[in-house]
Amino acid sequence: MLNFVFKNQTEILFGKGQMSEITSRLPEQAKVLLLFGGGSIKKNGVYDQAMSALAGVDVIEFGGVEPNPTYETLMQAVTTAKEHDVNFILAVGGGSVIDGAKFVAAAYHFDGEPWDILVKGASFSDPLPIGAVLTLPATGSESNGNSVVTKKATSQKRAFSSPTVQPQFAVLDPEYTYSLPPRQVSNGVVDAFVHVIEQYLTYPVNAPLQDRFAEGILQTLITEGPKALSEPENYDVRANVMWSATMALNGLIGQGVPQDWSTHMIGHELTALYNLDHAQTLAIVLPALMYAQKEQKAEKIQQLGKRVFDINEADTAVQIDKTIKAVQDFFEAMLVKTRLTDYDLDEKAISAVVANLEKNGMTALGEHGDIDLEKAAQILGLAL
Repeated sequence: MLNFVFKNQTEILFGKGQMSEITSRLPEQAKVLLLFGGGSIKKNGVYDQAMSALAGVDVIEFGGVEPNPTYETLMQAVTTAKEHDVNFILAVGGGSVIDGAKFVAAAYHFDGEPWDILVKGASFSDPLPIGAVLTLPATGSESNGNSVVTKKATSQKRAFSSPTVQPQFAVLDPEYTYSLPPRQVSNGVVDAFVHVIEQYLTYPVNAPLQDRFAEGILQTLITEGPKALSEPENYDVRANVMWSATMALNGLIGQGVPQDWSTHMIGHELTALYNLDHAQTLAIVLPALMYAQKEQKAEKIQQLGKRVFDINEADTAVQIDKTIKAVQDFFEAMLVKTRLTDYDLDEKAISAVVANLEKNGMTALGEHGDIDLEKAAQILGLAL
């Protein structure tokens, strides 16, 4: 097991009615920027519950944060926050809104071009504190310091991470997910699944507890994910999916183990260029990447097959191929397509993605740093 330091500062308020607890977590004389997305929270009652919980608190609203939040929109939110001298951000929505809140928090006091936080790793200080009300379980952003932002002007999707922008608290009420469209449910389950895979499917370092944690999350998602589509108002199913998505990327299962993240990096370019849903890009890339990297990942792919999918073949090659197929079949069962051609993309998209990877310095991806531009093109070719 590798050395690590682990601390998760986010207080999780899980279950029905936990929205009522948020006011007690705000600073004195709070002036809150309420950040949200396209307006679904005003249709499903979450907005009304939030405003009821914030009665007596000075609230400034900013809506319109997109799926795959854009730098352009978030800079408008920064301007609004500064104009009203806010001292706290409450993100109400899914991972995109929470990611956006982290960027706004970091940019608020930043002296310079805030895009540098994402492309140059520029340091920032005194970010605004953040709370989150989760409505779409997927990214785990509610209890980590990660943020991904897209700049429309340059077709770049870049990330930054800092514990200083990790939410102080997060409300996880499974009832808030009842009204999600099936596409968002599917995407959320696939996203959480791949988050686990990025931290699990590398090479063994004698970390059995992390492996078992990861496998437990994967098994839960495989079991409960399809039920979330067929039983949208089953509280227990929604609770299990929500908690699995949080646990997938709150830092716990990634401690002391190598991590990959090449599926995400390649997928980010597909989103930046073609506006595909984040989970759609992951479903395209991961099976092909597993096949292209099956020698490097052989031991963990076999373990994944045995422990998660109950595949037990004496022949190693058959075991590996059946496991990769099982992953692809799971994505398809969650109604997320797994081929570039399913999204009307062809060889031209491969060239464009590889060019963007080069532009963004993503030329040595994976746990071994061995996924260069040529290997990335090979992976995308397998995904056609």
